[in-house]
Parts: sequence; structure tokens; C-alpha cells
Amino acid sequence: MRIQITFSKQGALRYTGHLDLHKLWERAARRAELPLAYSQGFHPQPKMNIAAALPLGFSSRCEVLDMKLERDIPLDGLSDTLQATLPSGIRVLSITQVDDRAPALQTQVVSAEYEVHLTEPVDGSEMKRKVDSVMESESIIRTRRGKEYDLRPLIEELSLTPIHLPEGEGQEVRVFMKLSAKEGATGRPEEVLDVLGIAFEGTRIERIRLNFLS
Repeated sequence: MRIQITFSKQGALRYTGHLDLHKLWERAARRAELPLAYSQGFHPQPKMNIAAALPLGFSSRCEVLDMKLERDIPLDGLSDTLQATLPSGIRVLSITQVDDRAPALQTQVVSAEYEVHLTEPVDGSEMKRKVDSVMESESIIRTRRGKEYDLRPLIEELSLTPIHLPEGEGQEVRVFMKLSAKEGATGRPEEVLDVLGIAFEGTRIERIRLNFLS
């Protein structure tokens, strides 16, 4: 049996790395007494994979875990059973059964959407000018790990959302971005923020949606 678990990752769990998150889910599955399927060999590993690694410090409301079980089990009540074994920063949103012959989850991700909360005030009109400039650019050459690459094709959407605060408190601006998340062509929110002149340290970034091949 193969199941996919959609979950959110919030609070202090934002600082839990990808490998530790895998271990967290393995422990949770064991405590919930799920019949986890394991790989063969000297160091058997549970057959589970997360769709796309979430950068350290990011929160998310759309993570997806692929898990294989040795036998069929009822899905009714499974969300509550698993939730009871998980820390408060992880919330199970849904569990579905998928075809065991379907391609690996990681190969099906095509893009990811992010919402960036700015913790420092900015000039909304100046920020809009920068966003428009990015979207109108034919190329944005950046350097990653000593190699040059073009960031522009990795930015599928980029926009600002003004959030009206109570009277007298001004206006908050949030940045929405939809970035390519294909293997070998993954856009990083922090790179886009750097182009916009926004310090990564002055933001809170949340992944709000993963888009898969249809």
C-alpha cells in the first residue's frame, strides 16, 4: 500500500532540517504502529520520501510525504492516530492512497508557491517598481556554488499583495512568488529577495502550494 500525507510545518519545527524531518516521520509511523515497508540490504531504510526539501527556517502548509506500507490498512482515523504521535509544529492535513506504480513523488513536482511576510516596513511603490523590473527582465544572471545561472526563467510569477492594517497602522506588503521546482531548475526565494533588495533576515517565508505534473 502506498499513501501520501499532506502536512503543515510551523513554529519551532521550521528549524528542523530535511533529514531530521524524515526521522521524525519514521518515529511517528512506528509509534502509530504502521506496517512500514523497508528497503533491502545491510542498512534497511523506510520507503518514504518528501516531495521537495523545505529550506531551513521556512514554514509550510503544503508539504507532501510519500510512504509505502507492507500491507493495506484502513485510512479512517489514521490522521488522528498519526497526529497523536507528532510534535505540535506538524499538523496532518490529509491522507490519500495512491497507485503503487505511480512515478516517484519528487519527479512530479514542477513548481512551488511562496508567501513572504516582510518584518520591516518598505516603500510599496518602490517595491512594485522592482517587481515589475524583475518580471520585465529577459535574464537575471546570478552565481550559485561558483557557477553562473539565469534566475529569470525560474520565476514563473512574482507579485505584491497589500495587506490593510487597522486605521493608523499603515499598510503591510507581502510578496507572492511562484518558482520552478524541477530537478536541475529550482528557483530559491532568497535569491529572488536578494534581487529585490530585501534582506532574507527581515522576512518570514512560507511555502503555500506545491504544483505537480497533472
